[in-house]
Amino acid sequence: MSIDEGIVRYPCTEQLVPYMREWPETERARHLAHGAALKWASGMFCQPANLECLGQYKKRESQRTAFIYTRLKSMVDAYIDGVGWGVEKLHEARAELHKGTRLLRKAEQNSSWNTDVTQSLEKLREVSVRHSQLLAAVDNLPRLYSVHSMVLETERLVESRRLLEAHARLMELERWQDDILWQLHGKVTNAEDKELVAKYFCGVGQLVDALGREIWAVISSALTLALQNPTPFVSAVRIVEREEALDQALLKERGRMGGRPLPPGRPRCWRACFFEVLKEAVSARFRNVSYLHTRGPGLAGHLSAIQHGIMSDIATVTHLLEHCVPQHYCLTAAYLRASHRCLHSHLAQVISWDLESGEIFAVLYWVLHTYPSTEMMGHPELASLTNQNNLGALISAEGLEELLNKYVSSVRTSVSEWMHKAIQVELQDWQREQEPETDHEGFYHTSLPTIITQMLEENSRVALMIGPSLQERIIQMGLHEIEVLLNRFREALVEVGKEHRKGQNNNMFYLHYLLASISNFIILKKSIENFQHQLSTPAACQFSRTPPNPLTALDRTVRRACCLVLEQLKHHLQPWIGDMLTRGWLLHGDPGPKLCAALEQHVELYGHVRPPCGQWLQEEARWLLVGEYVRTLLQKRLVCHSAEDRRQLAEQMLRDEQNFREIFHALDGDASNNPLALIPILADFFRLRDPGLLALDVSGLAAKYPDISVDHVAVLLDIRGDISRDIRVTLRDLLEQNFHPLPVGYRPIFTDILVPQSNRTFCLPTTKCA
Repeated sequence: MSIDEGIVRYPCTEQLVPYMREWPETERARHLAHGAALKWASGMFCQPANLECLGQYKKRESQRTAFIYTRLKSMVDAYIDGVGWGVEKLHEARAELHKGTRLLRKAEQNSSWNTDVTQSLEKLREVSVRHSQLLAAVDNLPRLYSVHSMVLETERLVESRRLLEAHARLMELERWQDDILWQLHGKVTNAEDKELVAKYFCGVGQLVDALGREIWAVISSALTLALQNPTPFVSAVRIVEREEALDQALLKERGRMGGRPLPPGRPRCWRACFFEVLKEAVSARFRNVSYLHTRGPGLAGHLSAIQHGIMSDIATVTHLLEHCVPQHYCLTAAYLRASHRCLHSHLAQVISWDLESGEIFAVLYWVLHTYPSTEMMGHPELASLTNQNNLGALISAEGLEELLNKYVSSVRTSVSEWMHKAIQVELQDWQREQEPETDHEGFYHTSLPTIITQMLEENSRVALMIGPSLQERIIQMGLHEIEVLLNRFREALVEVGKEHRKGQNNNMFYLHYLLASISNFIILKKSIENFQHQLSTPAACQFSRTPPNPLTALDRTVRRACCLVLEQLKHHLQPWIGDMLTRGWLLHGDPGPKLCAALEQHVELYGHVRPPCGQWLQEEARWLLVGEYVRTLLQKRLVCHSAEDRRQLAEQMLRDEQNFREIFHALDGDASNNPLALIPILADFFRLRDPGLLALDVSGLAAKYPDISVDHVAVLLDIRGDISRDIRVTLRDLLEQNFHPLPVGYRPIFTDILVPQSNRTFCLPTTKCA
């Protein structure tokens, strides 16, 4: 059977045949297949040898064509079967749709008939609802008549604090109210009925409020009642537990039934209110602590009163009230938390005050040491509770840091004022007409370093009671203030020195007090080093951006004081130095003894200064003396006119050098650093008889004192008075050839000495000092 016969078998597919014959794709495919076959045949049978296999090719292609027709027939049959099944299902659906339409029409007719019947029964429904309401009213009538009397009786029970009986009556009234409201719930009633019920039972809500007030009053005074009669407290706790149980039961019943609403005022959550009232009672206990005399020394007493009050209350709660409540209340822990929070708020208020250092110390010590000690929260009976509840810090980290900064700032202000007063007292002591005191070692001193050291040590010990960190802050603050004090004292020394030079300060013990101040600074240096050793290296930089440097300020102040001392020495020696190295000095030796007496007096006073400054002053005095001596010599007040004059000059200089050595005999050290060694060398320079040998002396002088210049040598040659121009030129060339820079560590003598111009026409040209 052909494909066309298979298609015509189904009447529903007859309409598809024309469309299949009219498809252009089919014709195109047929032409392409025909062309491909011709192309293959022409290529295959173009050779005569292949014609012998024509039968085989024909048979193979016939089999292939039959196979393809068979597959096409199977596919078309399957397609046609599916289309037929779909058409049958569409017929069935159409029949079902007609059936459903008929049923809907019938249901619409029945619904219109039921509406008419319902409207006829509306009056009967209203009568039924009214009947049920009247039946409920008859059932509740005995209760309704007794509501007013029961409310009055319950009020009397509440007023007499018979709390358990009052609560039992109240629960019965509430049960009646809830039953009536539940009977009205879900029924067709107007709002006036519910409002009437609520107005009739309004006394019940008032009873709840009154009973709550009495219960909270009992709980607020629980600490007092526990020592007298804890029965009311126990009754209040039992009522709270009953209410909590009722709340839980009603919430559970509502969740199970789904439709029944909660009664008015439920849930009451009286257990949570119990703890809130407890917190308020604790807060009231804090408010009742007297705030009188809480400033100044009274603040420590105020904190002590709080401590005793808290511990007394905790003892009452632990030993009495804890046994009056269920175990899950954890009443002691709750009281601890409430006390901690109230104390936290109270201390925050105290910290906000403008406190002084003593008040801040009282707060810090109480917070950091007293509160966590065994006398309070660290008590063995409370330690486990505080650890379990993790109460936290009594003062926040920011508040504690602010309080510590306030304490340091307050102490700084006090220390600064004390140090300023100490400077004023020290300068006033300088005006006394008596020598400063000496210690057991014979050194001058005043009370200034003792006052400063004791003040800082005392503040350091007090700060250590709070903690090592605060102690380091106080020590660092003290070092800053010492640096400020030293800078102020240095400025004061400068002013005092100016007044003394102008003659406005004629105190004869001016020098003595200068030396005493130097000894004071040496004592103070030891104290500063001791304080610095107490500072740890990391902490020394964490409290201030600019670490204090009091030792540098002390060194500057000591140098300023030593300069004033040397200025005073120079001022005292100036009259005698000016009369030396003159013709009168050469003939009679005056004023050498007077100069030595004044110098010896100064050197003796330097012995009252603590080492190493005492020795340093004597050394500087020796350098100053030699410098002034050489400067006076180079002023050419004395010019030798003969060999006898040069001999006398040299001998007199040697005698002066011997006297000076006797005065400074206590100074031991390297002879090369002794400036007095210059005087014998200069004496030998003048005593030399043969001018031709001066080149050797000048070379030795320049080698030992490389800061000597051509001008200095020219002046020395002028003082000799017997040097020719040729020798001068030779000596000049010698000095220019042997010029060397100053060695490291060399202390110059001639550098600061200016010399006058030579009056000889053959003098060497003036050059600057090396």
